[in-house]
Amino acid sequence: MFKSLGNSACPDSACCCLRCRSQVAADDQVTDAKWPLGCDACLEANKTCTCSKVIDDVQHKANSSVLHAVVNMIGMLIGLGQLSTPYALETGGWASAFLLVGLGIVCAYSSHLLGKCLNNYPKSKNYPDIGYQAFGRRGKVIAATFIYMEIFMALVSYTISLHDNLNIVFLGSRINLAWPCLTTSQLLTVIAVLVALPSLWLRDLSSISFLSTAGILMSLVIFLSVAWTAIFGGIEVNQTIPVLQLRNMPTVSGLFIFSFAGHIVFPNIQAGMKDPSKFTKVTIVSFTLVTMLYTSLAFMGAKMFGPHVNAQITLSLPRNLIVTHIALWATVLTPMTKYALEFAPFAMQLEHCLPGSMKSRTKMIIRGGVGSILLLLILALALSVPYFEYVLSLTGSLVSVGICIIFPCAFYIKIFWTQLSKPALILNLVLIVIGFVMGVCGTISSMNYLIGSMQRGR
Repeated sequence: MFKSLGNSACPDSACCCLRCRSQVAADDQVTDAKWPLGCDACLEANKTCTCSKVIDDVQHKANSSVLHAVVNMIGMLIGLGQLSTPYALETGGWASAFLLVGLGIVCAYSSHLLGKCLNNYPKSKNYPDIGYQAFGRRGKVIAATFIYMEIFMALVSYTISLHDNLNIVFLGSRINLAWPCLTTSQLLTVIAVLVALPSLWLRDLSSISFLSTAGILMSLVIFLSVAWTAIFGGIEVNQTIPVLQLRNMPTVSGLFIFSFAGHIVFPNIQAGMKDPSKFTKVTIVSFTLVTMLYTSLAFMGAKMFGPHVNAQITLSLPRNLIVTHIALWATVLTPMTKYALEFAPFAMQLEHCLPGSMKSRTKMIIRGGVGSILLLLILALALSVPYFEYVLSLTGSLVSVGICIIFPCAFYIKIFWTQLSKPALILNLVLIVIGFVMGVCGTISSMNYLIGSMQRGR
C-alpha cells in the first residue's frame, strides 16, 4: 500500500514508459485503475512515449468510496502496534490511556492537515510531494529519508516479532544443523524469511495487493483471539493496573505513536477517493475505530496479565487454548505479508533511478537482488537485537513522531502561512514542540533501555 516516492507525473516529452507505468502501478492499489493495454508494447520495446494523458486517465478513474478509503486507512494503522498496547498500558499506568487517546486525536488532526495540503496542490500525489511543495527539494528528501527509515526499522520489528512467536509455536522442537551459533528459533526465522524472499522480486504491485487484505485479517484474528480469551478463556480479568508511572512515559509514548503510524500513505488514499472532500470524514471514522480497538485491547491484556504481560500480547495467552495457536500463527504470518508491501516504495524508487535503456529483466534482477540483500540485513539485525518493545518504541520516537506530527504541522504552516489564523498557528507550533520533546525523550529512553538489554544479554 506504500506508494512510489518518485515524481508524481512524467514530463510531457520523451519520458520512459517503464517509469510512468511504475508510477501508475503504485497508484493502482488505491484507485483500482487499470493500465491501458496500448502502452504494453511500448514498455516491451523500451520506447519512449508521452504519458501525461495516460496518467490523467488513471487519475480520472479514482473511484474509491468512503468505505473503501476507511478500510484502506484502518489497514495501514493496524499492525504491530496492537500487540504492544497492553504492555504499554501496564508499563505507563492506566492514566496513560489518556495519552493513547490524545495521540489518536492529534494524529487524526495531522492526517486532516495532510489532506488540506494535498487539496492546495492537486498535482501532489504522495507524502514527499507535500514536503516538496512546502520546503522544496530539501523537504522532499527529508520526508523520503524518514519514510525509508520507518520502513526499515518497522521491518526489523516485524522480524523480531516473527522470531519471538515462532519460538512459541514450535516450542520444544529442535533442528540439528551444522550451525551451532544459531538456535532453533533463529533457524526457523531464517527459513520463514527465505520463504518470503521471492515476493520481493515481483514487479507488478497488483500481484501482491492481496497481501494487504491478508494483513488486515490477521490483525482482526489477533484482536478476536485476545477478546475470546478474556471472555471464555477461564482467566480472571482482575489484575491491578498502576495509576501512572511517569518514568516509563517516554518509552510508552514511542509505542503509542508507532501504533498510529500510517501517514506516509494517507495522501495516496485521498488521491484515490471519488470524493476527496470526504477525506476528513474518513480520517475521523478510521482513527476513532482504531483508537477504540487499541484502548479495549490494552485494557483487556493488562487486566488479564498485569505486570506479567508480554510486550507482545500473543506471547502471554495460555498455550493450552486453540485460540492462542490461531493468534500465534496470525502473528507469524503478518510479517510475511508485509515484506513485499513495505519494500514496494524503495523498489520502485530504485527502478526509477536506473537508466531507461536498461532491459526490464536486468532491472528486475537489480531490484530483487538489492531487496534481498536488505532483507537479509534486516534479518541479521533482528536476530542480533531481539528486543521488540525497545526497537518499536525507538522507531516511534525517532521516526514516526516526525512523520505523524511534526512534519504535517510544519508543512501546513509553510503552505498556508498567509492564510493561518493566530490560534491555528499557535496550535500547530505547540504540536511541533510537543512532538519534538516526545521524540527526543522517547529516543533517549528507548536507546538506554536497548543498550542496557544488549549489555545484559551478552
